[in-house]
Amino acid sequence: MSAQILELESILRQMIAEHHKLLKYVEAHAAAMQKLDYKAMDEAAQQQEALRLRLMGLETKRKSVVTALGRAARADGTLTVSDIARLYPQRGPALLKLRAELKGMIGQIGNRLNIAGRVASALLGHLNTVVRLVAGAVEGTGIYTKSGVHKIADRIGAMNAIG
Repeated sequence: MSAQILELESILRQMIAEHHKLLKYVEAHAAAMQKLDYKAMDEAAQQQEALRLRLMGLETKRKSVVTALGRAARADGTLTVSDIARLYPQRGPALLKLRAELKGMIGQIGNRLNIAGRVASALLGHLNTVVRLVAGAVEGTGIYTKSGVHKIADRIGAMNAIG
């Protein structure tokens, strides 16, 4: 058995573990967005970014191991995990199980990110409305009531502008 197969399995296990962590950070980020906890949102986003960098490193390692396995097997093109499982049937079931687990984790993360994107979009829509209301109140002239609340005129006519 090739040591590269064992290395590939190890890399896939590490990627699964990192994706488990990423899922936790994505869920924490979504929860922070629902609570409008900016500090927690920023912290979760930084943790996600650090994790993405680690995953990119693991992906680079995985690609180099797969390339080496392809060269050793004299295979044309890029090998998939299914191809490697067929080339090395003694480790095939373990590789396919790891692939299925990794795909499942990636699917879960994708679903959570879709939901978080919708929450963020709704939040930005509400903030946009608030900014428009504030901008509308600031740009026009108005008077203040006795309680200090800014009263916005329905329409500024010539008589309002003079007075």
